Amino acid sequence: MKNSIREFESWILYRDDDFIVVNKPPFVPSLHERGKFTHISLLEMAREFNPDATLCHRLDRETSGAVVIALNADAYRHMSIQFEDRKVEKIYHAVVEGQIHFNDHLVDLPIQTEIPGRVRIDRSGKPSATFFKALEVFRHFTLMECQPVTGRMHQIRVHLESQNTHILGDELYGGKMFLLSQLKRKHKGEDSPLIKRFALHAALIAFRKLNDEVVGVEAPYPKDMEVLLKILRKYDAV
Repeated sequence: MKNSIREFESWILYRDDDFIVVNKPPFVPSLHERGKFTHISLLEMAREFNPDATLCHRLDRETSGAVVIALNADAYRHMSIQFEDRKVEKIYHAVVEGQIHFNDHLVDLPIQTEIPGRVRIDRSGKPSATFFKALEVFRHFTLMECQPVTGRMHQIRVHLESQNTHILGDELYGGKMFLLSQLKRKHKGEDSPLIKRFALHAALIAFRKLNDEVVGVEAPYPKDMEVLLKILRKYDAV
C-alpha cells in the first residue's frame, strides 16, 4: 500500500484542500476493471491517499494525462456542475495518421454511446462537438490538438474517424500499429511499434475552485509519447 501511495504522489501535478490533479500514466484504469487485472485503478490509489477521494471524470485505460480528483463532497458537486455546464476546458494531444491540416476545425456530429465497447456517429445519438487543430505535420502523421466541447465516451476517437483519419494505434476505430522499420530505413535489431497504445494524451485541464479562482494544469507527455514524437521529428520530418 505504501508503494501505491508513493506512486500516486509522484503523479500529482496540483493539490489544494479540495482538489488534486494527477498525470495518469497509460495503462492505468480509471476504475476497477471487471474480469481482469492489469493495474490497481486510479480511484483505488486515490482512496488509499485520501479515503474521501472521488474521480471527477475518467480517461480510457490507454489514454494518459490530466485527471481531476475531488477530496470532499462539496468539491465533487462543484466540479460536477462545471462539467454539466461545459465550463471545464480540456485539451488533448493525439498523433493521427496522415497529413491533416486542420485549423480550429469543428466536428459537430451526434454520437450513439449505447453500443457496448464501441460508439458511432448516429443522428439519434447525443449532441457532440470537438475542435481540432494541427500542431505539427510530419510526412505520415500529424500531431493534433483536440478540444472537446462535450464529453462523450470515445468522442475524440470517433470524431477523428468521421474525418477519415485515426489515432495512431487505435485499432478499435481504424487506426494501425506502425512499426519503426516502416519509418527508419536500414533498421536493425528488434522491430517494434512506434507506440504500444493509441497515441492520445490529456494535455491540459482548466476549472474553477470553490472560491471561483481559475486553475489551469498542464500534464507533460509520458515517456512513450515523448519517444514517439522524437522518432517522428527525426525520421518523418516533412
